[in-house]
Amino acid sequence: MYKILLVIIAFPFFLNAQQGVSITRLKYNGGGDWYNDPSAEVNLLDFMKRETTIKVNPEYVFVDVSSNDIFNYPFLFITGHGNIVLSETEVERLKKYVEQGGFIYIDDDYGIDKPIRREFKKIYPNQEFIEIPFNNKIYHSFYDFNFGPPKIHEHNNKPPQGFGLFVGKRLAVYYTFESNPSDGWVDKEVYNDSDEKRLDALRFGTNVVVYSLTN
Repeated sequence: MYKILLVIIAFPFFLNAQQGVSITRLKYNGGGDWYNDPSAEVNLLDFMKRETTIKVNPEYVFVDVSSNDIFNYPFLFITGHGNIVLSETEVERLKKYVEQGGFIYIDDDYGIDKPIRREFKKIYPNQEFIEIPFNNKIYHSFYDFNFGPPKIHEHNNKPPQGFGLFVGKRLAVYYTFESNPSDGWVDKEVYNDSDEKRLDALRFGTNVVVYSLTN
């Protein structure tokens, strides 16, 4: 079902080969709970350690959007249930981050959709989030998800969707809506998801990370 990963293309960022790949949570302002479910990234990276040949750093790591430290991390993860507000300086910093090769994954944990669309419009005023077609590499980078993002948690009885923003031809910002894979990464006792749903979520998360590394 999955493909053998042979090559990881280097980022224009410094990546510590001893530590391996990390998923870095973005701390933002506005009152949203950017910090919720800290076991998510650790469990996903542990899964990747078992199921792939990628060297990972399975630790919870976060970075403040206002810090230049974001440029030390090639993969930023944004989630939450509420508001997010980016200052003018933070908008410029995130735009520079993305245009220098960084990748941002956003997962709507319910309630962040309008703030995300509003704030990222500040970064790319001439772009709208567009739905990513099912044949895009992000859905086939390691496992095959022929119908896009899996439905892990029910929000408003809508189908799961994956949206994106592009820098040139590169999908640089990926956003899952009505899907919520990251809830399927957390410790099982938190949401009591079935093993099947958790496996789908972990496999999908692996795809997102692999895509970010190879594109």
